Amino acid sequence: MRRGMVALTSPVVRRAASNGTRSGPQAAMSAWAGVEAAPADPIIGLTQAFKDDPASPKVLLGVGAYRDDAGKPYVLPSIREAEKRVVAEIADHEYAPIAGLAEFLDESLKFAYGDDCEALRERRIAAVQALSGTGACRLAAALIARLPSIGGSKAAKPVIYMPEPTWGNHPKIAKDAGLEVKRYRYLDASTKTTLDIDGLLEDVASNVEDGATIMFHACAHNPTGVDPTPAQWAAISATLKQRPSVQIFFDCAYQGFASGDAEADAAALRTFVADGHAIMLAQSYAKNFGLYGERVGALSAVCADAAEARALESQLKVLIRPMYSSPPVHGAKVVAAVLKDPALRAQWSQECAGMAARIKAMRALLKTSLEAEGSTKDWSHVTDQIGMFAFTGLSEDQVKRLRAEFHVYCTLDGRISVAGLTEDNVKYVAAAMHAVTSS
Repeated sequence: MRRGMVALTSPVVRRAASNGTRSGPQAAMSAWAGVEAAPADPIIGLTQAFKDDPASPKVLLGVGAYRDDAGKPYVLPSIREAEKRVVAEIADHEYAPIAGLAEFLDESLKFAYGDDCEALRERRIAAVQALSGTGACRLAAALIARLPSIGGSKAAKPVIYMPEPTWGNHPKIAKDAGLEVKRYRYLDASTKTTLDIDGLLEDVASNVEDGATIMFHACAHNPTGVDPTPAQWAAISATLKQRPSVQIFFDCAYQGFASGDAEADAAALRTFVADGHAIMLAQSYAKNFGLYGERVGALSAVCADAAEARALESQLKVLIRPMYSSPPVHGAKVVAAVLKDPALRAQWSQECAGMAARIKAMRALLKTSLEAEGSTKDWSHVTDQIGMFAFTGLSEDQVKRLRAEFHVYCTLDGRISVAGLTEDNVKYVAAAMHAVTSS
């Protein structure tokens, strides 16, 4: 047999034959033989189950994307206008710099930290463009894994603390980057609909080890819609001031969309920066600008001085270059066009407030519809929570009944996307929820 040939009795060929595939001299020799299919993403699987369901009526409350009252995707008029300007000014299709578009980053940092941010004026915030919020979180996790921690054991695996619960992709992102994921208390285990602020503060003060990173949702916590109050945020910040060796990371995916006021939605992270914390921040422009498919985001970090910021930015570029080399430009140009133009930004603000107002109206209508159905349960948490998602308090068994008996689809933890509710379907959903919670 010539060198390089594989014997027909090799394990690969035997496995292929045993699997019923063609064997022999012309058989395809695959390195992927025996690879098991990965489980479907829960949200994508939920959407597919909804599509495959022939029933009518049926309602999908799983996808985290805004829909208008007709249940259709919505392109903001301000975004359409910005896109026209961007396309009209296209001179080339050159690569963006590794760190992304400077104009976008300048506007993005002012949007998050505020025009009057001292750290921004002193040029001590390192920043790079990222592939939306997911990409920003992945870069942050890679940075944490690569650089030395600011305390604790240098030999231990880097640890990141996340709220219990958190967005399902958060722990996957961190683990894939080589971090150990631990949890701090967030949702009250007894109510399943309110914040456990005492447990959170205790964990932050005593249970998070030195050198660890702790992650917070800047606004509109996903999946619960339960946010700390301004006073509670202040208490969290004060507690962490006593823990200087704990790194703080904010994920901000809903600025402007949560309350309808971009300034109010940035209050927590701005409080921490004003209090002297050197935070990291992931930003996404998917929900608030409706640019889901454009993958527009940023990762930034507040540093001690401008030199430290430049050094950290260089390390981020080292991570980006072999990962995806440089970011896409179209969506970033659109965001920059909106944020830098006062009239266009004012228009966007009104449109974003309109989206938030529809979400609030659907929350209120769901609550009143449940009461109209005769439910005696306290549904005040539905209107107390904020953002796209509501944590209903439904059990897994009740969620399964919703699907099987009423063809209403939400995730097994009882989270619903309020954006999926409309004037036409909210009463049907309320009737279904009442049915599964009253028997």
